[in-house]
Amino acid sequence: MELVVARIGKAHGLRGEVALDVRTDVPEERFTVGAELRTVPADAGPLTVTATRVHQGRWLVAFAESPDRTTAEGLRGVELVVEAGDSQDEDAWYPHELAGLRAELADGTVVGEVVGLEHLPAHDVLVLRETGGERTLVPFVHAIVPEVDVPGGRVRLSPPGGLLARDADAAVVDRPEDEA
Repeated sequence: MELVVARIGKAHGLRGEVALDVRTDVPEERFTVGAELRTVPADAGPLTVTATRVHQGRWLVAFAESPDRTTAEGLRGVELVVEAGDSQDEDAWYPHELAGLRAELADGTVVGEVVGLEHLPAHDVLVLRETGGERTLVPFVHAIVPEVDVPGGRVRLSPPGGLLARDADAAVVDRPEDEA
């Protein structure tokens, strides 16, 4: 399974450096000089790291295949990927481990299936396809997703009212007409 470790952002300077939107906890290991990284789309790479630095909290990387700003600008949006197995951390999961898990409430009621994971600025969100077909973004925080059971094939949700489409539908009530 391929794991996205970064998405290439805008070009930086004239010498082919690019800013990275890092998606790994260990960028210093992934982006070492000499590392060859596969890409999505595949025809954009592989890319070989020739230099790295952190500038104002952002990773900047130069690739042998991108010697100038023009070629660097052409890499914008390309994903850098590595081969990955399952996560060895107790409280961390790769997106491919989460996709396909059943989403249940505490009482065991199935409310949908996890179809992906999105990285948003504030925190990650699970992309859930509810049983009615609705696409719902569920904040991937312990208060709302208190249990991830990959071997059991499920995540347990404790959503606030109105987060799930099924809750929104249940909240619609008929009100009597205003009396004049």
